[in-house]
Amino acid sequence: MKTFDIPVFYRSPVISKIKSSRKISDPRKKDYSPTELDFGPVVFYIARHFGFCYGVENAIEISYRAIEENPDKRIFLLSEMIHNSDVNNDLQNRGVQFIMDTSGKQFIEWSELKSDDIVVIPAFGTTLEIEKNLSQLGINPLRYNTTCPFVEKVWNRADSLGKDNFTIIVHGKYKHEETRATFSHSKESAPTLIIRDMDEAEVVGKFISGDISVNDFNSVFEGRFTKDFDPEIHLDRIGVVNQTTMLATETQAIADYLKEKMIGKFGADNIQQHFADTRDTLCYATHDNQKATYGLLEKDADLAIVVGGYNSSNTSHIVELCEERLPTYFISSAEKIISRKTISHFDFHNQIELTTNNFLPEKDPVRIILTSGASCPDSIVDDVLQKLVSYFEDTRPIEDLISEFIKN
Repeated sequence: MKTFDIPVFYRSPVISKIKSSRKISDPRKKDYSPTELDFGPVVFYIARHFGFCYGVENAIEISYRAIEENPDKRIFLLSEMIHNSDVNNDLQNRGVQFIMDTSGKQFIEWSELKSDDIVVIPAFGTTLEIEKNLSQLGINPLRYNTTCPFVEKVWNRADSLGKDNFTIIVHGKYKHEETRATFSHSKESAPTLIIRDMDEAEVVGKFISGDISVNDFNSVFEGRFTKDFDPEIHLDRIGVVNQTTMLATETQAIADYLKEKMIGKFGADNIQQHFADTRDTLCYATHDNQKATYGLLEKDADLAIVVGGYNSSNTSHIVELCEERLPTYFISSAEKIISRKTISHFDFHNQIELTTNNFLPEKDPVRIILTSGASCPDSIVDDVLQKLVSYFEDTRPIEDLISEFIKN
């Protein structure tokens, strides 16, 4: 796989070495068990896969290249490059301005842009409408386009399904930049509907089965389907694609559920005429990170620390998985660990930051799961690891542990 030229300060002296060693020993990614770092009084289980993925590293490389190649021009990011405040803040400190926030709220009006300005498209991609706006202003929207190749793969799959007269059901968060972009591209070739979760999939299933009316359907999904969408017509041939950062298992469960509903209505012999197999749109990085999380959860740990941006969809899903098994703390950086006893962490369900005391149990050893989202630099995870280690006495030197790990 391609390697990217990203700033060295996003790498780390510990985490990056662990990742590199695991890649060498397991190049085909068959082993999802975590790396164990035993410091004596504290033991860490480090996920097999986490942190910057292909799409994120691609986006960062292009963004910093845009800054380097255009020292005398105004540079704008359409919205957050990725969902990580450290990365976005560093770009802003280098003079990059944001045109809008992640929900689409405009900070800078289109009329304020000039034809010689540089606009970088974020990793989530953007809508065809915004691409058109930029082109009309004389700005090439594709010059520094960092859209993740796996997001584009979803768009291409939706386009091919549309050409075969399938309706596209997008499993995603309808306010998320990626889902807004996917919806914009998909609707060019197919009637498109956005659903958030299995509960909403079941509403679609009830309509397919004839258990609810068109009015009931429309009231649930108002604003989340294409113009002139008619469920009585457009739900006879369907295919499911996803926002690439959603839980892969949930996307597959939704697809399997809707397939069964279509079999119930049209029969198993005719299913290929009414349901398209789209499992090939699942992002490999999301899949790997989530499988690695399941590998972590096989360990008998006391708590989990998940590091990442608070508005990061893929990170929140990792938190969800960990929460099912053990106390889990979602933090954005080592600064959120206030002391040996106190941690400030994010409750993404209620969108509030909480403070918890005595989060580290009084036992020996303390066993901690450590992982992060796909937009979190290794350096931040490294800071978290080293800060936690600093709270324990008589720990083994980290250099010795890494040296032993690499040798083995």
